[in-house]
Amino acid sequence: MFYKELFTHKSGGNLPQLVSAENENLQSRFVVQKILELREQGIPLEEMAVLFRSSFLSFDLEIELTKANIPFRKFGGFKFVETAHVKDMIAYLRVLENPRDVVSWNRILMLLDGVGPRTAEKVVDDILKRKITEPGSGGESLPSTKFWMQFNDYSDNIQKLFGTLKDVSSPNVTPGEKTYHILQYYEPILRARYDDHTKRKKDLDMFQNITERYKDIGSLLSDLALQPPNESIVDVESPGPEEEFLTLSTIHSAKGLEWNSVFIIYALEGRFPTMRSVASDEEIEEERRLMYVACTRAKENLMITYPMNIYDRESGMILTKPSRFIQGIGEKLLEPWVVE
Repeated sequence: MFYKELFTHKSGGNLPQLVSAENENLQSRFVVQKILELREQGIPLEEMAVLFRSSFLSFDLEIELTKANIPFRKFGGFKFVETAHVKDMIAYLRVLENPRDVVSWNRILMLLDGVGPRTAEKVVDDILKRKITEPGSGGESLPSTKFWMQFNDYSDNIQKLFGTLKDVSSPNVTPGEKTYHILQYYEPILRARYDDHTKRKKDLDMFQNITERYKDIGSLLSDLALQPPNESIVDVESPGPEEEFLTLSTIHSAKGLEWNSVFIIYALEGRFPTMRSVASDEEIEEERRLMYVACTRAKENLMITYPMNIYDRESGMILTKPSRFIQGIGEKLLEPWVVE
C-alpha cells in the first residue's frame, strides 16, 4: 500500500460544488446554464470539460447543448445521434410520424432477415401508393391504425414490423410508451446484429428515458434533428480564427489533460461507481481512482453533479444516493447545491 500526502500551493478560489438535481434533464440544463455563465465571465469553451464514467451518460446533455447552440466535441465514445442503434430507433419513430419518409423506411426494412434493397424498394413503393389521409380531412394527416393494417400480405417478419407500428400508432400513445414497445420489438434485432449488444442496450435505456419527457413525437424528432454546431460561437469567417468547442469526455479519455473548469456528471451510486463494479474490492478501487482522476482535471472550478430518483432499467432499482466517493464530505470542502 502506498500513502500519499496531498498539498497545494494555490491560495483562495472557489470551493468545489456538489450539485443534486431533481432529474436527469435538470442536471443537463444546470450544466448548460453554468457553461454559458462561465463563457460570459471570459472563460473560453476549450477551457471547459464535462466528464462522465460511461459514454451514454452524456446523451441527455448533448441534446441540451445542441439546443443552446454550444459547439462540443466528444471523446471516448460516439455522439448520441451518431450511434447506429439510436439511428435505428429514430427511424422507427420517423415512419410513425411520417409514413412517406423513404430513407427511414429503407433503414428499418433492411434490418429484417431476408429483406434486401429490391424487396425494401417494393414495400416502400407500395406504402407511397396507399392513401394516408383520413376520409373527409381535406388534406394530409397522420395515418390512423387502419393504414398499418393494410399490409397483411407481406412475409411474416414484415408483417410483424407493421403490427408493432400499428400497436403504437395512436396519437394517444405517448412517445415514451411508443419507444418502450418498439424497443421490445427491436431487442432481438439488436442482439443478432451487435456483439456488444449489452453496452448498446444501455444507450437505448437512456434513449427511453429521454423520450419520456416529451409529450409528442414531433417535438422529440425536432430536437434530435438539430445538428450540433461544429464551429466556434465567435465569427469563424475572420482571418485565422481559432476553433472553440466544449470537451465532452469519458474519464478514461481525460487522463493527463486539464481544464480551467470541469463538470463531473452522474456522480450517482450505481452510475459511478457502476452497478457491476461493486462486486469486488479491486473494481471499486479502480472506480475510486477514476474519480480521483476526474476531480484533479480542474484547475479553477470543479462542479460535481448527480440526478436523483433515476430508474435503472437493468436492475429495476431507483438510484437516489450520491456516489460513495463523495458522500459524507463536509460543507467546508464541498459546497452543496440543489437544483429543482
